[in-house]
Amino acid sequence: MKRFFVFLLCWLCLGQGYSQTAARLSPSRPKLVVAIVVDQMRWDFLYRFADRYGPGGFNRLLGEGFSCEHTMINYLPSYTAVGHSTIFTGTVPSIHGITGNDWTDQLSGKQVYCTADSTVMSVGNDSEDGKMSPRNLLVTTITDELRMATNFRSRVVGISLKDRAAILPAGHTATAAFWLDDASGHFITSSYYMNALPEWVRAFNNTQPVEKLISGGWHTLYPLSSYIQSDSDAQSYEGRFKTETSPVFPHEIQKIYETTRGSFRQTPFGNTLTLDFARSAVEGYHLGKGPVTDFLTINCASTDYVGHMYGPNSVEIEDTYLRLDRDLAAFFVFLDRQIGKGNYLLLLTADHGVAHSIGYMKKNRLPGEFMNAKPLVDSLNRSLAEMFGADRLVRSAMNNQLNFDLGRIQTLHLDFPAIRKASVDFLQRQPGIAYAVDLASPGTAPVPEPIKTMITNGYHFTRSGSVAIIASPGWMEGYAKTGSTHGSWNPYDTHIPLVFMGWGIHHGNTSRPVNMTDIAATLAELLHIQMPSGCIGMPITEVLGNP
Repeated sequence: MKRFFVFLLCWLCLGQGYSQTAARLSPSRPKLVVAIVVDQMRWDFLYRFADRYGPGGFNRLLGEGFSCEHTMINYLPSYTAVGHSTIFTGTVPSIHGITGNDWTDQLSGKQVYCTADSTVMSVGNDSEDGKMSPRNLLVTTITDELRMATNFRSRVVGISLKDRAAILPAGHTATAAFWLDDASGHFITSSYYMNALPEWVRAFNNTQPVEKLISGGWHTLYPLSSYIQSDSDAQSYEGRFKTETSPVFPHEIQKIYETTRGSFRQTPFGNTLTLDFARSAVEGYHLGKGPVTDFLTINCASTDYVGHMYGPNSVEIEDTYLRLDRDLAAFFVFLDRQIGKGNYLLLLTADHGVAHSIGYMKKNRLPGEFMNAKPLVDSLNRSLAEMFGADRLVRSAMNNQLNFDLGRIQTLHLDFPAIRKASVDFLQRQPGIAYAVDLASPGTAPVPEPIKTMITNGYHFTRSGSVAIIASPGWMEGYAKTGSTHGSWNPYDTHIPLVFMGWGIHHGNTSRPVNMTDIAATLAELLHIQMPSGCIGMPITEVLGNP
């Protein structure tokens, strides 16, 4: 009997020791991860308007969080769908397959939209806008990995005005993704996720939030004369709404919206709507209230729409960021109350930056000019026809690449390497083109780093053209003579903010170069889960608290 009690005592001690060891080894995780991607936000916007930001938005992020000051995009082209895919997969277009918002399938010649899916149906309206899914994404996301790590108990929700910016970050296994239907002003989704909108989404939509937000028009938040970080109002390089005679404040957006429903996106209230809906999603899905970590992805897209229309030096873009700062501050307070300060992990970054408007550059005697792709392709086709005896060998220029008619070239038994070389020779003689690169052998091109690696990282054989076009600094596609755009390798398009705050994050910053592909790897390390299936990034050790 004595031996039995000794054995029992030893067994209990061993069991207790095992339990304590298991508890120590069990990974600690936040209740909720919130990833905010501000569309078209350059890194310098963290500081350009800092003296006008309040204490609770961008300044709180920098004051409490950890900022990676030299975060760069490491692929081309720097477009929206590509950026969101890269952030959440930790890899580049060559691997994840999202080579643009649209691309030309090189085998069929058909144009493909990044999230289009004819096998699913719209949920929330009867249009084609909901026929979307993440099926074109070829790898897993950090959100997919979290779902698998918790045996699909984690809830993952993606939100944006844009379908692609809601769908791609949330991944293949998401609980839900929602985006805005312009015609109704309501958030919708796809049958990929569900067959009917949840009651909380219907209730949100029924409040007619768009109409409420635009009821007072768009006036500057502060006196117009105080916007000294921007060019004066009514510049020739700024776009305007169709019913306006001049691009000046105030913008009577309520009247404009009656005739052009999509105009709502080109106001700062699109960000307000997105963050209001995000609050409802946190409450509706009880995010951060379960036994495992949940994940919410948010894209604030109106910064992109306003930037495209007015350019980054406009009063409109400054006002948009000042309003976003307020909206973020209110959202952070909501998270503090709903989840608990220190219980959620938040990061803020961007999918790409933006170039200065060409009009702004010219006015200030800085280098920059428009490039028009269609005349360029027409001229190239005429040159190739003279050399090879066949016309229309180049289908188009898209995503800063030439798409050739591969089927026609094969049928005519033409020398494709010779066609590519002739195209490169032709392009390099054109104004505004710094480099033209045959993507069959980019390593041999006389192109400096990091551009050469960025070209390679962006190339996917069936979804990319065969010759890359690298414009001279300041040059951009001239599809519109006002506003601005993005897509190049230059720092104005590829230097993005990256700030972590909250659970497990200490205050600080680093100027060590890091890449957009490092974000998912860092999240995986923080959450103690596997990196996404195509991830090539490395954890940012400074964020993890390591020197």
